[in-house]
Amino acid sequence: MAVNKAKGTYDVLPSESFKWQALEHKIREITAQFNYLEIRTPIFEYSEVFHRQNELSDMVTKETYNFKDKGDRNLTLRPEGTAGVIRSFVENKLYVNDPLSKMYYIGPNFRYERPQKGRFRQFVQFGVEAVGSNDPMLDAEVIELAYHFIQSLGLKGVSVRINTLGDQASRKMFQDALKAHFEPVKHELCADCQNRIDKNPLRILDCKVDHRHEKVVNAPTPVMYLTEASKNYFDAVKRYLDQNDVKYVLADRLVRGLDYYEHTVFEIEAEIEGFGAQNVLGGGGRYQNLVKELGGPDLPGIGFAFGMERLLDALTQENIVFYEEQRLDVFGIAIDETHRSYLSQTLSLLRKEGYRATMDFNGKNFKTQLKNGLKTNARYLIIIGEDEYATNSVSLKDTTTQEQVKLSKDELINYLKEMRR
Repeated sequence: MAVNKAKGTYDVLPSESFKWQALEHKIREITAQFNYLEIRTPIFEYSEVFHRQNELSDMVTKETYNFKDKGDRNLTLRPEGTAGVIRSFVENKLYVNDPLSKMYYIGPNFRYERPQKGRFRQFVQFGVEAVGSNDPMLDAEVIELAYHFIQSLGLKGVSVRINTLGDQASRKMFQDALKAHFEPVKHELCADCQNRIDKNPLRILDCKVDHRHEKVVNAPTPVMYLTEASKNYFDAVKRYLDQNDVKYVLADRLVRGLDYYEHTVFEIEAEIEGFGAQNVLGGGGRYQNLVKELGGPDLPGIGFAFGMERLLDALTQENIVFYEEQRLDVFGIAIDETHRSYLSQTLSLLRKEGYRATMDFNGKNFKTQLKNGLKTNARYLIIIGEDEYATNSVSLKDTTTQEQVKLSKDELINYLKEMRR
C-alpha cells in the first residue's frame, strides 16, 4: 500500500533543495553583518512554554499540536520560534556573561490550520531575537536587518509597516477603550470575538471573520492612548529608521498576532505580482515580559520571523534567480566492466581535490552511461577505455565546448585547475 505525506506537509526534493540552501546561505550572510549568532532549539517543548496564562492568541489556543509522552508529560510541537529561544536563553543563563544576546534561528514549526496556498501545517521560519536592551536604536537595528534582508533577495518595493502598542499603561488604556467600544455590539461579533472582549480585545482587530465589521473598521487605535514616554520611544525608533534610510509607513491598526508584544510592532512587505494585498512577508515586535514569564530576569527583547516557504514563493513569482545551481564537475564512464575500479579510483582522487564527481552504478553499456552522464549536466565527462586503462590516463571531454583531450592522472588535476581560472 502506498503511503502519502501527511496533510499540510510537503517534500523538498533533491531538485529543489539547492534553493533552500541558497536562501539559508543569504540568511547567514546578512545576520553575520549585524553580528547575530545562530541558536538551535528543540522542535517540541513542555507545553507551558507556549500555553502561558497571558498568551491567548489563536495560534496557541487553537492551532498547537499537543501530546503526552510516555512519562505523562504535556508537550507541544513549537508553533513559533520566539518562546523556545527565550526558554533556552533563560535556562542557559545567557544573560550572565553578555548583557545583550543577538540570536537568529532557522527551523520547522507546526500549526494545525487549514492548508491553503502558502500555508502548511509544518513550515519553516527564519527569525531573530535581540534580548537585553530597551534602547529604541535596537528596535531600529532589528527592523533594518529585516528590511535589508528582503532587499538583498532582489525584491522590489520593500517597505516597513510600523506601529506602537505603547508601554503597559498605554496598552491598558487602549484595551479598556476597545472593551467600551465593542461591548454595545458584542452580539454582532463572532463567538471568538465575543470571548475576546473581556480576555484580550486586541485580538478582535485582526479577526479573519469580523475584520470588515463597521465597529472593527472604526475602532480606536493604540496611538490615541500612548503615554508621553511611549510617544518619545516611538519617535526615537522612527528617527533612527529615517537616519538609516529604512522606508516605512505608519500603520495605526497594526497589532500583530501574538499577545506578548508591547511598544514597536512591524511588518515587512514588498511588491509581488499575484500576491495582491497579501504582500506581507513577515514581521515582529518588542516584548517586555516574556523573559520574566519564562522564569528569567526582567529583561526585554525584540524580534521578527519570516516564513521561508512564502519567501521562496515570492522569489519564484517575481522570477528572481537568487541561487546558482550546483553543477556536477565530472561524470565518469567506464567502457568495460573491468575498468570501473580504475574509474572509481580516479574519481576519488578528484574528490580529494574538491571536485564534485560521480559515475554510473548500474553497470549499463557505454551508450546508456553517456546518455545518463549528459543528463547530469556535468561540465566534464571522464571516459575510461582499454587504452586509458593500459596507459594510466583518462579521456576528458568538455561538454560545453565538446573538446576532448587525453591526459595522464597527474596532468588531469592541473588541467582542471587551469580551466577553473
